[in-house]
Amino acid sequence: FLVSILYFESRKNMDFSLSVLIAMKATFLLLAFAYLRTLGFTLLSLPLLYASLVSMLLSIASHPLLNLPMLLGKNPDGTFPIWSLIMFSPYLYFVRGFSVLQRLWSGEAPYSEICEGLYVGGWPYSPEKLPPGNTAIVDCTCELPRNLEFSGHAYLCIPTWDTRAPQPREIESAVWWACRKRAQKIPIFIYCAYGICFKLSEFHVLVLRQTWFMKYLFLILDVLLNCRLLV
Repeated sequence: FLVSILYFESRKNMDFSLSVLIAMKATFLLLAFAYLRTLGFTLLSLPLLYASLVSMLLSIASHPLLNLPMLLGKNPDGTFPIWSLIMFSPYLYFVRGFSVLQRLWSGEAPYSEICEGLYVGGWPYSPEKLPPGNTAIVDCTCELPRNLEFSGHAYLCIPTWDTRAPQPREIESAVWWACRKRAQKIPIFIYCAYGICFKLSEFHVLVLRQTWFMKYLFLILDVLLNCRLLV
């Protein structure tokens, strides 16, 4: 519960390093393991040790100098292989549960319509969290699965750590994929893990000058807003 509180509070400050936060979680779990072991609950404490080691590994993989979202093994169709679900289960199931709790706690809407046919938001863990219509989905998470009930929707996955940005080539690919869908009059839904940090007023990409070497994930949105000028 304490880890969940710390994680939720850190979401309010996007400058707080994800890798440091996960390292704090690993340290907390390690201390809990040591405490239970001193009480004689050796067998009961072993899952805490394993969860601590997994968190420490992911804190390294999510560091900006490494930035290895592919470590979690998310497939292009949004599913996770069995080995990943087993190996990283302490983290994967924690973030799934936390995402649901965070949405209930904050009371935020699951998505926002930026303009006609263009939506942004957080992970849609159930069908009612998805915008209406046969929406094309751009998934910008590496730790959350695609809901199997969305299999009929066009889907593109860009595995990205929470609060991190994809590589420029990934952003470019997503932009033109979404532009093609927009040209077909298909609504677009772009989501990250929690969807609480979209700030359209800060977008400065110059689409008509073909400046595609974009640094931040959410510049995708500004490109999509200008797609009507490109199709």
